[in-house]
Amino acid sequence: MDFRSSEQAVGPRSEDVLPETATAAVKVVIVGGFGVGKTTLVGSVSEIRPLTTEETMTQAGVGVDDIQGVERKTSTTVAMDFGRISINEELVLYLFGTPGQERFWFLWRGLFEGALGAVVLVDTRRLEVSFDVIGRLEERGVPFVVAVNSFPDAPGCSLDDVRGALDLPAEVPVIGCDARERASSRDVLVTLMRYLQSLATQPEAS
Repeated sequence: MDFRSSEQAVGPRSEDVLPETATAAVKVVIVGGFGVGKTTLVGSVSEIRPLTTEETMTQAGVGVDDIQGVERKTSTTVAMDFGRISINEELVLYLFGTPGQERFWFLWRGLFEGALGAVVLVDTRRLEVSFDVIGRLEERGVPFVVAVNSFPDAPGCSLDDVRGALDLPAEVPVIGCDARERASSRDVLVTLMRYLQSLATQPEAS
């Protein structure tokens, strides 16, 4: 009797296969406070079907998660988001989106392992939720750029205003973006890569 399954093994989709021309892969983390658009950014820019760990928000988070300003949000990332994008024929970025709630920050240690850089996604309606995030990156010595996500009801702030409010050094890039749009999200990642390249070519302090 033949016990083998009649179903044939299914391999990865053609669009999920790593390009043969890829010679370098870089791990990048997408961080930010709760509800700033991290899952949206990874999903919009990923060339493969993104892995998400979103769960429906329940009463368990009441009084624990700060949802001020994002009261209409109904789901949340509880572990990570994962995606991939080819910046050019040789360079591939692996994207890891972190959970925003402080109670899940213990997962950050593993997600940051081996990361070359980070994107800090911010919401000008709630800039204060970015302070601890940026502080953790600075403590770990992880280079980062700041991307100001676009929201319809966000107050009008210039990028210089955001830089001042977050007390960012002049060399840290600050860029506006719409996390829903692939081209805009890709521009953010290209900005990060250029920033990392500039850091790598800086002469070492004597």
